[in-house]
Amino acid sequence: MTDTAVLRQRAPERRREPAPPRGKGLLAGLLRTARPRQWVKNVLVVAAPAAAGELFSRHAITRLALVFVLFTACAAAVYLVNDARDAEADRAHPVKRHRPVAAGQVPVPVAYAVGGALGVLAPLVAARLCPGPVAALLTAYLAMQLAYCVSLKHVLVVDLAVVTTGFLMRAMIGGLALGIPLSRWFLITTGFGALFMVAAKRYSEAVQMAGKDGATRALLTEYTTGYLRFVWQLAAGVAVLGYCMWAMEEGGVPHTSVLPWRQLSMVAFVLAVLRYAVFADRGTAGEPEDVVLRDRALALIGVAWVAMYGLAVANW
Repeated sequence: MTDTAVLRQRAPERRREPAPPRGKGLLAGLLRTARPRQWVKNVLVVAAPAAAGELFSRHAITRLALVFVLFTACAAAVYLVNDARDAEADRAHPVKRHRPVAAGQVPVPVAYAVGGALGVLAPLVAARLCPGPVAALLTAYLAMQLAYCVSLKHVLVVDLAVVTTGFLMRAMIGGLALGIPLSRWFLITTGFGALFMVAAKRYSEAVQMAGKDGATRALLTEYTTGYLRFVWQLAAGVAVLGYCMWAMEEGGVPHTSVLPWRQLSMVAFVLAVLRYAVFADRGTAGEPEDVVLRDRALALIGVAWVAMYGLAVANW
């Protein structure tokens, strides 16, 4: 055997990088980039109408379905622009490099074009078919989220505020679409409840990346786990206080139901926050929908809360 043959035999084989996804089509790549799994967040558009007991009329269902679609389009526009902008950086990331734009399944110009089209069309349709405040809120959401993609996600504290405000806007838009007055305690509960989950997620990411090289979010290296723990604990406390004030807001009004369900729902709400805080404290509070769906106890508490609040709205 020649020396060349021996060297070839001993030379380690190079590991091939997985090829970018092909054959799945451009439309499939665009759909993946729009993050269908995140669309569940937009169900918050029914929060205000449900709390006001104005959810089941034909007008409300039609209007809220339209608002859900428009908000989903705006969120998809932001995801497309974000992935197009971060394509080069995502290619160097072990997980994000499989995103359709980074992997080459969706060309960057196409992602920008489709994202821009959705971002323009959604507010225009809202301006034509919905009350004026709905179009204004969608426009504000797009402007805020695009600013987040460009620079705000690199600013301490502001990044938490922007993500939290996005959840709050989802909860507000249903009320604006149907002309329902928004209770100040509803807004406080929703806002700080969202901040609780956002900060808990950031805290969990910081705990899991401690002692490891690299981070899924560069800004995590600027936060301390102690600070993020303080934020989610503070937000949880304010959310509980806000909900109790909201539940007691009509406490002095005589009710004809069997039990004061609105006030009793405070028990389920507090238990849900305490249960969620268990995962936050362990550093395992990732995506909120995953935490809720994977923990049976938390899901049952959520069902109990929905049932009690539903009974309160129906005045049973």
